[in-house]
Amino acid sequence: MSRKLLSGDEAIARGAWEAGCRVAAAYPGTPSTEILEALAEYKEVYCEWSTNEKVALEVALGASLTGARALAAMKHVGLNVAADPFFSAAYIGTHAGLVVVSADDPGLHSSQNEQDNRYYGLAAKVPVLCPSDSQEAKELTKLAFEISEEFDIPVLLRITTRIAHSRTVVEPAEREERPLKGYEKKPSKAVMLPAFARLRHVDLEARYDRLREYSEKTPWNRVEKGSSDVGIICDGVAYQYAREVFPDASFLRFGMVNPFPSRLVRDFAALVRKLFVVEEVDPFIELHVKALGLEVAGKDKLPRWHELNPERVRSALVGEARPDRTKPEEGLPNRPPAMCPGCPHTGMYFALQNQKVIVGGDIGCYTLGALPPHNGMDTCIDMGASITFAHGADKALGDSDERRRIAVIGDSTFFHSGITGLVNVGYNRSDVVTIVTDNSTTGMTGHQEHPGTGRTLKGTEVKPVDTAALARACGIDKVVEVDPYTVKQTRKVIRTVLKEPGPAVIINRRPCALLIGLKDPPKAVDLDKCTGCKTCISLGCPALTMQDGKSMIQATVCVGCGMCADVCPKEAIA
Repeated sequence: MSRKLLSGDEAIARGAWEAGCRVAAAYPGTPSTEILEALAEYKEVYCEWSTNEKVALEVALGASLTGARALAAMKHVGLNVAADPFFSAAYIGTHAGLVVVSADDPGLHSSQNEQDNRYYGLAAKVPVLCPSDSQEAKELTKLAFEISEEFDIPVLLRITTRIAHSRTVVEPAEREERPLKGYEKKPSKAVMLPAFARLRHVDLEARYDRLREYSEKTPWNRVEKGSSDVGIICDGVAYQYAREVFPDASFLRFGMVNPFPSRLVRDFAALVRKLFVVEEVDPFIELHVKALGLEVAGKDKLPRWHELNPERVRSALVGEARPDRTKPEEGLPNRPPAMCPGCPHTGMYFALQNQKVIVGGDIGCYTLGALPPHNGMDTCIDMGASITFAHGADKALGDSDERRRIAVIGDSTFFHSGITGLVNVGYNRSDVVTIVTDNSTTGMTGHQEHPGTGRTLKGTEVKPVDTAALARACGIDKVVEVDPYTVKQTRKVIRTVLKEPGPAVIINRRPCALLIGLKDPPKAVDLDKCTGCKTCISLGCPALTMQDGKSMIQATVCVGCGMCADVCPKEAIA
């Protein structure tokens, strides 16, 4: 078969297909989204966007325990959501291979933290594999299924943003069909009652001991001999950076970083005079090396935050400073992210301006509403926390603060983890107003389907979940819908709801402008009527600017949504 140029995400999908994977589940999240999008192209694999990562892992575990090789993919913070079944799955084990992909995000390209999920493998006593390029991503995915079945345990495949999105050459292979093993009822293995769980913990320790021996001998943990002056231990994309800076050094390159191969490390350390560990974010490898009593340099020189690159490695370990090509040139204007022209979130945030509110925010495109000119968010914690934050704030403040407690959450995020928070608001009766910014898609990660879209990842048409009916079922009597393109009417509805006590839900419903390809004729400003009041500028639309004291619309950017015309007090826009 001809070689292919694949991203790490695409290579993982290819590896899963080649390994005979039958079921795959995920919730979209950068940088892991493309794994399921690529895997869904293979007809032999059932793929789904699950409502959240916990559900995705449980779906994959269910498939594994009934005899089908399965994969669950998520970004690093998604494993926090899935941690409960992840730890239980380590005790229970597998029947067919189970692979969990964690796509970590050093540099916070699209995340709220830089956590290092290698520690999840350590805590759960689950093997962790770390590829250094797309070919390794494919091969280690296949290996992960083999390890999972040989050792009766889920395997964590940990990648980072650069591995996920960088493209390198991959040698494809044919699919190896794996017959469905079928289900075998084994309550003592799969029912985690305390009596059974105690036994499974003992069994897990025995499996982990066998995995330690495997880690010592696997060819994926290998020494690449070079100069004896410098020895470098590394994993993942850090290997690529270190190899570029130290082409003549000796390397101990980890493909399987957990369980930690202590004997291999001791033997390697004996070969070199100076030992370094090059790894991103946390000193996972370094701490293990130091625990062996070995002298090693690492995070005393390298940063514990953001991504590495060859320049940073060279500067830290060689002391040779070169221009950092990842930094913008001096003198360039600051260009913070903004919502797209025609974004329906814009009208909603405009309507919230100058209101006496405390706004719990959530994760999605609408998080950009925290920035000027809207300044429309007080918090962004995690998926679904907008509603629960607002509820907690309401219970704490009571009548001592006149500001109304608001939650702003997207439709996909609402299905992910907002429903339980809204049930809590309805059940425990707080005065929280929840605004669901329903743009009919999972917008920030590239327009993936969710239960409200009426379409699955595989393209099957299904009955969409009725968000308004669901809100009422959560115990909220006051549920209203608004069209954010009618900005003044939306503002009127929001102000009315804010004045009324009790929990409420406002559904801000309008499809994403990018999703529907909105491109009506651009609007224009009548300069004779425009007074330069900047009301339209307060929408925060990238198509709107000021020139010579008057509003100006960039025709090449404008999509003709009409929100600016709706809010203009002088009717100067048409």
